[in-house]
Amino acid sequence: MHDKPKGAGDDERATTAALDDRDQARVLRQVLFLYPETLTLAEVARELTFGSTDFHEQDRIERAVRDLVAVGLLHRVGDLVLPTRAAVYFHALEEVG
Repeated sequence: MHDKPKGAGDDERATTAALDDRDQARVLRQVLFLYPETLTLAEVARELTFGSTDFHEQDRIERAVRDLVAVGLLHRVGDLVLPTRAAVYFHALEEVG
């Protein structure tokens, strides 16, 4: 349960959990959009933060990748970030429906 309401585009009012969910969704969409092209973690972070070198922005993307790996939607192979077979299959089904 979220402790604060999330306003449209209002990050200051969004909960940490909601921001984490948003970051995970952005990362997964980006990786699936470019699949079968592969990206490194640094490339994913650079694309999603518009090249920001701010630690907080980089950390959010790294945490999102870590959490998506933990739930089985992404693989990390060295520096590469890859979607799992299940994520690719679901993405294909989503496009059909």
